[in-house]
Amino acid sequence: MEKVDLKRILKKVEKPARYLGNEINAVHKDTSNPDIVRYAHCFPDLYEVGMSHLGSHILYDVINKEEGVFCERVYAPQVDMEEKMRENNIPLFGLESRESIRHFDIVAFTLQYELCYTNILNMLDLAGIPLLKEDRKEGDPFVLVGGSCAYNSEPMTDFIDAALLGEGEEMNIEVINEYKAWKKSGEPREKFLERIAKIEGVYVPSFYDVEYNEDQTVKSVTPNRECANPHPRKRIIRDMNKVEYPERFIVPYIDTVHDRIVLEIFRGCTRGCRFCQAGMIYRPIREKNFARLKEILEKLIKTTGYDEISLVSLSTSDYSQLAELTDYLVEEYASKNVGISLPSLRLDNFSMEIANKIQKVRKSGLTFAPEAGSQRLRDVINKGITEEDLTRASRQAFEMGWNNIKLYFMIGLPTENYDDLDGISDLAYEVVDIYKDVHNGKFKGKFNVTVSTSTFVPKPFTPFQWNPQDMKSSVIEKQRHLVRKLKNRNITCNYHDSDTSLMEAVFARGDRRLGKVLLRAHELGAKFDGWDEHFDLEIWKQAMEECGLDISFYAHRTRELDEVFPWDHIDVGVSKKFLIREAEKALKGEITPDCRKGCNGCGINVHDIGRGLC
Repeated sequence: MEKVDLKRILKKVEKPARYLGNEINAVHKDTSNPDIVRYAHCFPDLYEVGMSHLGSHILYDVINKEEGVFCERVYAPQVDMEEKMRENNIPLFGLESRESIRHFDIVAFTLQYELCYTNILNMLDLAGIPLLKEDRKEGDPFVLVGGSCAYNSEPMTDFIDAALLGEGEEMNIEVINEYKAWKKSGEPREKFLERIAKIEGVYVPSFYDVEYNEDQTVKSVTPNRECANPHPRKRIIRDMNKVEYPERFIVPYIDTVHDRIVLEIFRGCTRGCRFCQAGMIYRPIREKNFARLKEILEKLIKTTGYDEISLVSLSTSDYSQLAELTDYLVEEYASKNVGISLPSLRLDNFSMEIANKIQKVRKSGLTFAPEAGSQRLRDVINKGITEEDLTRASRQAFEMGWNNIKLYFMIGLPTENYDDLDGISDLAYEVVDIYKDVHNGKFKGKFNVTVSTSTFVPKPFTPFQWNPQDMKSSVIEKQRHLVRKLKNRNITCNYHDSDTSLMEAVFARGDRRLGKVLLRAHELGAKFDGWDEHFDLEIWKQAMEECGLDISFYAHRTRELDEVFPWDHIDVGVSKKFLIREAEKALKGEITPDCRKGCNGCGINVHDIGRGLC
């Protein structure tokens, strides 16, 4: 393959370092070997976003440790770079070799966000890879997807050959090994898909037929060949202490969203928030022990030169050895000016003792997520925190010198009313009053409370998958109501654009018929839909109308409990019976306790997926 020559265009685009490759710790292999498997790991967003995605670093490391395989990174070029590439007939390329991914064996995309789907089509087009899977012939790459959105990849089925469900460290290697065997066999293209369909966690959409009812809901999803499991199930890593984890991260030339060492301390969550897809699909909880984390961290410090460590999980403060771990980090690295950040903290077990320790190097901001303004609504969503948790944590933070707190909420949650919205402003003003009380009625420095709100999006495999999203007019009025209520020089009110949340809801719970909408939106110029400056709702309205589909059918319709969903044949280990039970408890405002305090019967502990891990 011939290398792409970028010299004539890089001086004409913003941030040319996005496209250079050759960063510290990047992997390079001999591409002249015709037997090497070429694997493109594609992230359908800008370099700065993709380089901050932990899963991409993990898979890049795991795959490149295999003999005879070369995994390269591919990101969506910014609009200015894409224009130059098309003008100069430069195809999309792998960063490491600068060779066109059109000639790679496997092109795999991470599906982390529904509004990245058009970027996938645009990247395939820029690479010269046929968009529709039916148009790909012998010699074309196989297009795979993984990530959280792969659990309902139905809107993408026209374009993908297979979806990898769950955690990919072992699964990807098994797929690659099957590719090697298939390539030697000389079998036709479809035989490779039959081979990998037998791997646990691999879902081949073309091996399933979908029937619809007269009311346009799904009637059934059934396999059309023997190799297809009627209920493809997710794959997990059972032992987090033995699984591979990068001992070196690629260090970029430019600032990225998360420019630091990322140390994953556990997977899964036991809290059971009813809006949270991750909390359901990533069960069961599995921790890395303290000794393993120390081992990983010592190597990462030496190989990256970063001066900040971020401890990541779905709920970092739930890690059973957090106090021991933070003690070690402070004792070992504070004197070396290496800071520590703890995202995903919960109000009900927020430890100011730990916060005080980690701010000895540098004081990071504090973000708390009450999610809802009233206790009634927090019980509906099973958040499991109280107003007292917020006031206690805020008081302690202010007493220890913090001047800024961010509060995160959702609007449009099931059963929400304006009293719940007023509760958001009441909580913000209460935090302001606590600050004044701590500081004898005075404001010191640049004190600020930031209230950020996003619009609720119902997600598959959650107790709220049956609930509608608020109509756009309702969302806008609620946003205006909050802005009016939060007029205070010490309070900043931010809210997320409701148009993007609308299309996120459409594709989150979408079916296969949306593939033609995606294709038409791509033809009309849709790309970078997750970025407000690029998103154009009119394009999506036109595409939906031309394809004979209705936005409200997907976003604003209440589902019946017995409705068949497009994703019902996918097995994540958590039973639909449990989700229905949680949906019914939500309407009654009944709490389901943290399952570490006792099994709540979600099904994962008796399923082969999670048996023996809970």
